[in-house]
Amino acid sequence: MIEKHDLHHEFPEYHDRIHDLKISDAHFARLFAEYHDINREIIRIEDGVENTADEYLEDLKKKRLLFKDKLYGMITNE
Repeated sequence: MIEKHDLHHEFPEYHDRIHDLKISDAHFARLFAEYHDINREIIRIEDGVENTADEYLEDLKKKRLLFKDKLYGMITNE
């Protein structure tokens, strides 16, 4: 079973804050969209819809983690 990594599943306690930032902060909204694009690509690879090298998948996962860290910092004002 594939884990869900969308931000609302990752940080359910910040659901309203995430929604507010997507509406009010263009930079957050852009990072949010890029994070979810990366996440969707990872899911497609893990589901076998797309085939790639293992290194490419690992690089995508690292990139997703960097985006998640940035977004979390914005959500929590850290």
